[in-house]
Amino acid sequence: MRWIATDPLNRSRFPVEPWRFVELEPSLEDLGVTETLFSVGNGYLGMRGNPEEGRKSYAHGTFINGFHETWPIKHAEEAFGFARTGQTIVNVPDAKLIKIYVDDEPLTLGISDLDSYERALDLKEGCLTRSIVWRTPSGKRLQLRSRRMVSFTDRHLALFEIELTMIGGDAPVVLSSQIVNRQDGFDDHRRSQEEGFDPRRAGRFNGRVLQPRGQWEEDTRMALGYETTGSGMTLCVAADHHLDTSNPFEVVTRVEEDQAKLVYRIDARAGVPMVIRKAVAYHTSRGVPVIELYDRCRRTLDRVRDKGFDHFFDAQRAWLDVFWKDSDVEIGGQPAIQQAVRWCLFQLAQAAARSDQLGVPAKGVTGSGYEGHYFWDTEIYLVPFLMYTAPRVARNTLRYRVGLLPQARERARVLSQDGALFPWRTINGEEASAYYAAGTAQYHIDADIAHAFAKYSDVTGDIQFMYRDGAAVMVETARLWADLGFWRTEADGRERFHVHGVTGPDEYTAVVNNNMFTNVMARANLRRAAALMREMEVEDPWAFERVIGTLGVTPQEVAEWDRCADGMVIPFDETFGIHPQDEKFLTSELWDLENTPADKFPLLLHFHPLVIYRFQVLKQADVVLALFLQGDQFTREEKRADFEYYDPITTGDSTLSGVVQSVIAAEVGYQDMAMQYFLTGLYVDLADIHANARDGVHIASTGGVWNALIFGFAGMRDYQGHISFDPRLPEDWDDMRFPIQVRGSLVRVLLQPDAITFDVESGDAVELEVRGSLIRVEPGEPVRVALDGQGERLPSLTGRNPVTGGRRADGSVVTAIVPEAPVTDLVGGE
Repeated sequence: MRWIATDPLNRSRFPVEPWRFVELEPSLEDLGVTETLFSVGNGYLGMRGNPEEGRKSYAHGTFINGFHETWPIKHAEEAFGFARTGQTIVNVPDAKLIKIYVDDEPLTLGISDLDSYERALDLKEGCLTRSIVWRTPSGKRLQLRSRRMVSFTDRHLALFEIELTMIGGDAPVVLSSQIVNRQDGFDDHRRSQEEGFDPRRAGRFNGRVLQPRGQWEEDTRMALGYETTGSGMTLCVAADHHLDTSNPFEVVTRVEEDQAKLVYRIDARAGVPMVIRKAVAYHTSRGVPVIELYDRCRRTLDRVRDKGFDHFFDAQRAWLDVFWKDSDVEIGGQPAIQQAVRWCLFQLAQAAARSDQLGVPAKGVTGSGYEGHYFWDTEIYLVPFLMYTAPRVARNTLRYRVGLLPQARERARVLSQDGALFPWRTINGEEASAYYAAGTAQYHIDADIAHAFAKYSDVTGDIQFMYRDGAAVMVETARLWADLGFWRTEADGRERFHVHGVTGPDEYTAVVNNNMFTNVMARANLRRAAALMREMEVEDPWAFERVIGTLGVTPQEVAEWDRCADGMVIPFDETFGIHPQDEKFLTSELWDLENTPADKFPLLLHFHPLVIYRFQVLKQADVVLALFLQGDQFTREEKRADFEYYDPITTGDSTLSGVVQSVIAAEVGYQDMAMQYFLTGLYVDLADIHANARDGVHIASTGGVWNALIFGFAGMRDYQGHISFDPRLPEDWDDMRFPIQVRGSLVRVLLQPDAITFDVESGDAVELEVRGSLIRVEPGEPVRVALDGQGERLPSLTGRNPVTGGRRADGSVVTAIVPEAPVTDLVGGE
């Protein structure tokens, strides 16, 4: 695990501010990381933080959620049911580019002589701003101020505004605004060297991806249109320009298949400002002809022309005012942590706000990492934040899964199963994981999705959505589990329900029998589906009859779901007093993490999967995640024992792990560890802890930050819709304030060292529980509950091999090993 104990950022370069993330000095050493950190997006359209001038850059990127190319997955050895269709997000034509020349010399960050520099992501305004004074090679100075925005209110729209002023001298200035197709190789930048192997990164296409389908220019507008070669998706990008200056200028335009260019040639006088405004519209479709997309782009640009830039900047601010009112987590006395928390929450808005019934990619729209695919991350790490702060967005996100049901049913048939099996990773609904052991075998995604639907229904009270759309998801996932598992008569004569041949969240162990997480989540899935059918029969007979008629559910089938849940195998080892991660997990030897060289992490980049699979070693929380999601099914003693066993053998090689470990560490009393894990999750991208922030923001980790704050430090739980609190406020925090929405009511929570206070700001009264005591909070009547401390405080765990030397139930001794290749001499001897 990569521990973070203090603020890891260079604060002379990235100063602490409450509402901005600011850079005061550019650097070529971490271009990829800062391009990610300063990205702007809205869930549909995203633009990396590349400079408008185009150089220097690590990876130019503009991404549209769901806009992808397909390609055949070629397996060296084919087998029935393997994934066939790869899907990769496309780097769509880049409209950020506005090159700047003074005396025909280009402004190039990292090389140019800058008298001053500031770049800032403004979290309240929703803009990326810059302020630069450039001293040109001839000794003249140019002042530049810019702002860039991807609109939350108009999801197809991006705005660029640059104000330039010559200081102390006249000069010819050229502004070259461009749209370029970088996906198919049109680029003025080449990486200096190839980077090492990393399976988390997107691959490259061999042939042309975007086929030209026309281009046009009219006055100050220009547009390019394309169709993807394989997936057949269509796209149009169009830009409109306006130059506001009293300096004389001329305009030159040129439009080709892969580049559109509008150039202003200006005779700039000292002190006379030049303001270029560039409005850009992107429209995409799964098959609408490009000519229609041209019309859509024109309409978007017409609105900007008619209403002006300020209208949309004001609308952006107003949208964010509401967002922060409904989602801000205020942390007293910790300004650096406060800034980082707000940056993370802002990333969640940029990833999901306007996804509008699409999935949420693992990197949002900030990069091409994981090829733009959707995973279980959305339901487990992101939906909790959305349903408590933006229920409408949460509903939209879940609607995407409803739309995948036909393909999920077909995938289940391919795997010889009843019900529906959702793809492990996908964009278009087809399974895109070529490595089935760590892909398709993760059947738990079905239960994860069902879990999210159930939580959404309980917390929001949106029963209509559950009855109309969610019921089919609950039924088909329950059918999958009832068919995938099987009954076995044990030695004691009891029948128990087993689930074999699956992989849990921990991808360092694969294709096992009775994975604890999978079985616990499947049990909850089965029980909730059965309960839903009984509830609908009473509460909404019409909706119930619709489900029965459409899906053919029978009373006998529902009864069998309950029976399967009641008989589900939940592994438990009496010798160690813990839940084994799977049936055979404890028979393996421990991986000696304490003596593994630091340069061998993450293990997945340095050891073959078969080597890793032979050991007790975790990529990420597995059993511990089950303790969080289904915590009412376990005792406090079981949670502590499981945490103490698994924490030392968890590498944290996944960014999904630390935030979950933080929640359970706080609950069972390891509060210092909870803070360390929280900080590790908080700074995953900001401090590039996993050395891959260049590929995009880790959206699940940013969602996990909210989970760690609310479920960890505030101690909130929401089992079956019952909201309770058992706080663990960190010792050096003055207080924590946050809003939650519960069944239409907005509740503001203030957590202090000696009390927790609830205030219903809007909606009806809310019933809550604090450490076993029930309270009712009426609107306008805050309720303060005194707290006797912030829970038990245990000393942090030390060492990586807590059970080495112990004996298993069969009497064998547990050992710890670092797998190493033999050292051979020059003649081949060892």
